[in-house]
Amino acid sequence: MSGGVDSSVAAALLKEQGYNVIGMMLRLWSEPGRESENRCCTLDSMSLARRIAARLDIPFYAVDARQVFRQTVVEAFIDGYTQGITPNPCLVCNRKIRWGFLLEQALALGADYLATGHYARLRTAQSEATGETAPVQLLKGRDEGKDQSYVLHVLNQRQLRRALFPVGEYTKEEVRQMARDFNLPVASRADSQDLCFLGEGTYAEFLERNAPAVKRPGPILNTRGEVIGEHRGLAFYTIGQRRGLGIAAAEPLYVKEKDLARNALVVAPRAELGSQTLLAAEVNWIRGEAPPAPFRAEVKIRYKARPAWATVTPLPENRVRVQFDQPLRDITPGQAAVFYQGEVCLGGGLIQQP
Repeated sequence: MSGGVDSSVAAALLKEQGYNVIGMMLRLWSEPGRESENRCCTLDSMSLARRIAARLDIPFYAVDARQVFRQTVVEAFIDGYTQGITPNPCLVCNRKIRWGFLLEQALALGADYLATGHYARLRTAQSEATGETAPVQLLKGRDEGKDQSYVLHVLNQRQLRRALFPVGEYTKEEVRQMARDFNLPVASRADSQDLCFLGEGTYAEFLERNAPAVKRPGPILNTRGEVIGEHRGLAFYTIGQRRGLGIAAAEPLYVKEKDLARNALVVAPRAELGSQTLLAAEVNWIRGEAPPAPFRAEVKIRYKARPAWATVTPLPENRVRVQFDQPLRDITPGQAAVFYQGEVCLGGGLIQQP
């Protein structure tokens, strides 16, 4: 429970369905001196979560995850930008904090399942041939605009068999109406949009305070290798970025590449952007094993990206090659490439390079 509308309604739905519900909230790391700024566990959020647990007549526990969150999520975020990639800390958080640390805490309390307010669905069927339970499938949420299967593609079969996503069958507006029907004081609470541990600042400000070594100026190059400006550190830019480059040109220029060897930012006109192929590593196949042959799928390269048709070829060492039907402009190392067939999420991996 986070004090938000989705997890609050999830708890209320489970209580209504007859489950024995326990409310748990993670207390996450914040920068020293900025402890009140972590959007996932402000004093206001914790107070709301406690009130809702009391209204639902369920126990409530605040779980201290500050140290493990700092060591796993925040340090991976800093290391990623230091290495010139654009990491997605929500993927690390779901794999190692929510469905690692928190799941183990819940099981230690005697829980059978871990339920969250994610907009996703699960489907389990029995094999017609053997009668055995088939692998759990992860499905998109009914509300396509709120679907969060992208950040849940990191889960394995053990975790999915312990998972419940009560709001995945509903739209966001239906969830808000249910909050009103349950008389919960969070029906109109705004969704959290940014990374929780950044507080009120930007990721660039956070990096300047916590990883000052990334502030290493270097040349901005065009694709002919000509110096046309200076950047303030590769960590402060992302693939496809147009604004904030500080260069004047006859046509708009976008970030095409980060050249770590030369500490150079390569920019190009829109027409020169894009790639039709990417390589991804650390692939998680939700079934538990890689498909035996190349297959067709829709692939998302960012959480808010539109799915694009591609041929996905499994490779040794838990990697894949993705060949898109059309070039994509914003293929960004550090983000995830996630594979779908219809409403079924097959898994995904971290983009290494276009």
